[in-house]
Amino acid sequence: MIKFLDLQKINLQYKEDFLNATESVIDSGWFIMGAQLKRFEDDFAGFCGVKHCIGVANGLDALILILEGYKELGIMKNGSEIIVPSNTYIATILAIYKARMIPVLVEPSFGDYLIDVTKIEEKITAKTAGILPVHLYGQLCDMKSINAIAAKYKLKVIEDSAQSHGALQDGIRSGALGDASGFSFYPGKNLGALGDAGAVTTNDDKLANAIKALRNYGSHIKYQNLYKGYNSRLDELQAAFLSVKLKKLDEDNATRQKIAQAYLEGITNAAVQLPAVNSPEGHVWHLFVIRIDNRDQFQEYLQQNGIQTVIHYPIPPHHQPAYKEWRALSFPVSEKIHKEVLSIPIGPHLSNEEMEYVIKMINLYQADK
Repeated sequence: MIKFLDLQKINLQYKEDFLNATESVIDSGWFIMGAQLKRFEDDFAGFCGVKHCIGVANGLDALILILEGYKELGIMKNGSEIIVPSNTYIATILAIYKARMIPVLVEPSFGDYLIDVTKIEEKITAKTAGILPVHLYGQLCDMKSINAIAAKYKLKVIEDSAQSHGALQDGIRSGALGDASGFSFYPGKNLGALGDAGAVTTNDDKLANAIKALRNYGSHIKYQNLYKGYNSRLDELQAAFLSVKLKKLDEDNATRQKIAQAYLEGITNAAVQLPAVNSPEGHVWHLFVIRIDNRDQFQEYLQQNGIQTVIHYPIPPHHQPAYKEWRALSFPVSEKIHKEVLSIPIGPHLSNEEMEYVIKMINLYQADK
């Protein structure tokens, strides 16, 4: 079986460095908010090209803390509207709700699955405070257009960079293309920890200062609580693991891009809709997502032929039981995308032979009449 993702294989190459990092953390006797966190924050800020990186517990918290930080600075408030794509993973929308703000859903484009920038302005109201573009599947949104709209209406731009570590647009990396950005380092991400982990990146000194307190019970100084904060801290061990893997991120992304190019050139089955690519450096291929009619039949065919696949994501947010108040809403583009998408194997774990076999079996597929 060709695995969709093989974390054992991916992480095995770092085993000795992980063990050394673990020993270093244990020997230090310091497990929260210590030297390993500072090292990773400095390294990742430098990698992204921003002034500040603030390590937090996970990607969801990263987005929540950005929104809460803007509230503490008086820039946003409870009830502010945040524009967000209607086909994102639920975490993006949960973050807006948890910050007691209102998600305003905008349809994506069919080709690249990213928020349709031509539909953003029509959703802006007097309550709109920000735009939250999601770099879905590893491809960067049209940030130049989004930032221009935000400037016109004096809105904040918050990147959801959970799937786009290292992607570039006009020489600027994901995480530095808006006012702030939330990252997830969930184990399966391009830069994945060995557990939950996340970070915020920004060039805004005041926002960074607020988030540093908010993640730590609202405190900069122990037992002095400036805000009603959270406990959302990136621990020393995960920070140490991430520092190890960050050194190889560009190399791993290049491997993903090479595999993706082979898929784009090699998959010729007319039944398969391949993803649109806006620029080679702007897509780091966290996922390679195709669309096809009769997806379940096609997925079963690949499974029977030894190829593991995953659906990202089967149910759009407005059809989730958690948001039953949205059930009557219609987002036909999102609904069609969620009905047809299928993610095929991609990543540094994949051999050339496995990649070629995936291409061969997809091209041999014939749908039942």
